Amino acid sequence: MAKILIVEDDELIAELERDYLEANGYETELAYDGITGEQMAVSGDYDAILLDIMLPGKTGFDVCRDLRRTLRLPIIMVTARKEDIDVIRGLGLGADDYLIKPFSPAQLVARVKSHIRIHEMLGQDGEESEQEREIRYGALRILPDSRRVYLEQREVTLVKKEFELLLFLAENPNIVFSRDTLFDRVWGMDSLGDGATVTVHINRLRDKLRSVEGEVQFIETVWGAGYRFRVD
Repeated sequence: MAKILIVEDDELIAELERDYLEANGYETELAYDGITGEQMAVSGDYDAILLDIMLPGKTGFDVCRDLRRTLRLPIIMVTARKEDIDVIRGLGLGADDYLIKPFSPAQLVARVKSHIRIHEMLGQDGEESEQEREIRYGALRILPDSRRVYLEQREVTLVKKEFELLLFLAENPNIVFSRDTLFDRVWGMDSLGDGATVTVHINRLRDKLRSVEGEVQFIETVWGAGYRFRVD
């Protein structure tokens, strides 16, 4: 049985989320502030986290950022804040999805179920097969099947959309894509967000793919046009 951590300071909303999920076969645990929620997430064995933004003690943004340093499980931000900047910030900090209150119980359960299934399919904790396809550019290795990335023999931890964006660019080297095209190809036309979401993820990828010497730059900005994965 999959176990979900709900981090929500409104007890009524937390209990409603709990009831919806448990009615659909999930086990749940509750935390009512950011500090407790982060401690439980790190020490517990969860399959997904529902994370409010406006939390006492520590905001959901800060919790998400800190958890992404070590955890790869799905993080779905649940909040009444629907401004684009909040959505982009949450996704940029590593959230897998963004659910805006009020939401339907069916939508909540569907999002949780979908992201758990996706992470299970990724098999991020499994060992890559000897026959696995590999994309290599110098010291950068991308393993599409196990969804792992290595730079200079160290593994680079990427969240779902960071990996998918990198893979798309690496599979289409030296081609310039606009922000809107990248958003449509990686996130899908019906997804929440816009080209600014791409910029956030590009910047995060660049930080994570910085070489030891700090000289290698895989993703190049083509001013006025977009981005490309440059291969000389």
